[in-house]
Amino acid sequence: MEERCDDDRAAATQAGAARRVPRIVVVDDEVPILDSLHKIFGREGFSVRVTDNGDEALDMVRASEVDLVLADIMMPKFNGIELLRAIKAVSPTVEVVMMTAFGNVENAVECMRHGAYDFISKPLKRAIVVRSVQRALERHALVAENRILKATISDSSTNEEHIIGNSPALRATLETIGQVAPSDATVLLEGESGTGKEVLAKRVHRLSNRAPKPFVAINCAALPEALLESELFGHERGAFTGASNRRQGRFARADGGTILLDEVVETSLAVQVRLLRVLQEGEIEPLGADAVQSVDVRVIAASNKPLEAAVEAGTFREDLYYRLNVIRVDVPPLRERLGDVALLAEAFLRMFCRQNQKNLSGFSAAALNALDAYSWPGNVRELKNAIERAVVLSKADIVPVDVLPDTIVRVATGSEPGRAGDQMLGDGVFIPHGTTLEEAEKLLLDATLLRCGGDKKTAARLLGIAARTVYRKLGE
Repeated sequence: MEERCDDDRAAATQAGAARRVPRIVVVDDEVPILDSLHKIFGREGFSVRVTDNGDEALDMVRASEVDLVLADIMMPKFNGIELLRAIKAVSPTVEVVMMTAFGNVENAVECMRHGAYDFISKPLKRAIVVRSVQRALERHALVAENRILKATISDSSTNEEHIIGNSPALRATLETIGQVAPSDATVLLEGESGTGKEVLAKRVHRLSNRAPKPFVAINCAALPEALLESELFGHERGAFTGASNRRQGRFARADGGTILLDEVVETSLAVQVRLLRVLQEGEIEPLGADAVQSVDVRVIAASNKPLEAAVEAGTFREDLYYRLNVIRVDVPPLRERLGDVALLAEAFLRMFCRQNQKNLSGFSAAALNALDAYSWPGNVRELKNAIERAVVLSKADIVPVDVLPDTIVRVATGSEPGRAGDQMLGDGVFIPHGTTLEEAEKLLLDATLLRCGGDKKTAARLLGIAARTVYRKLGE
């Protein structure tokens, strides 16, 4: 999760779109047509690669960022329909325009059914083929531009905060936040470090009736006990050595609004007693003061460790736990937010390109696969740092896999385990160490077939095996 600004995102997206050079691949078994199309689209300012081989075209899609493939239907060994299916299985966002000298309604319908953008009959007319490709590229650009915006879940009344992601785990969390926010109930956010608990706390505040009042956050783990008490409750002049001036505490500053007690599990038992009084009585007593002070503050507590376990261990007061645990919200780790990694990576890429005045249009296929396979123990914070590093170190116009942190690259190359035990059917399959070869083959075959919509011939080509082998293994 990450806070973003609409204006910044729009400006970055528009600037990226203005600089973007479309990348297309042309595949046809007739060399004169390849030469002609290469010249035509080169004059249009596109980056063009040509091949007379469907397998080679598919390898190009796998190896680098491609916006569009212009493919002939009637090709030996690997025909255009098969290539279309394989491309959509490998990279669904790539637009495909089909060409054929044997145009008929049945072929056109089949192409569209498998995801082709357009169907062009030969002999090709320059104006028609250019217009079709340009329109397909326009759709590709719009989809890419809106993918983050469509996945951004934000409050329609303001432009202050955006939470990027569209996974079921994140949607469930945000649904709970939406229900809780209008109340005055105390909220406990539990989740690993780097999952965005503070962003969610700000969202609770912003969607509540306390939104016009202050939102104040404090990291309880970052301060020693004596200083934490002073920061929370304030102190009078002379209350302790070095207290040369009166200081207002965070609770007093948050009066009428919301306070976030981040990493509350790290507070001492003495501080917990004082927190309990605030929750029970709505009163604070600054250090060295002769009287208590009433405050009206909504408390949101956050912890990267389960508070219930701390209660059982005797390091956290049970009565305070129940006061804080009125409504608990579990914040999902990034590894459980399948599909959100790419969205977040794209958002961070645009942000850091703007900050570093770089012109990177996206990620290589290998880089995206590596990002998706990694388990992200540091969650969104770790992903953000990884993308910043990649932007700074990238020399090409797309992010290659080798500029990602070594830990991520090692997972991608198989020298280090990734999401052990996790399986992401449809976008990849993660196989933990200790899995038998037979079971690994089954997982991979199932995932590939699901990705191909059950098409065994396409699955066989993607796996580099004969179709009869797929049928035999399914029979087994």
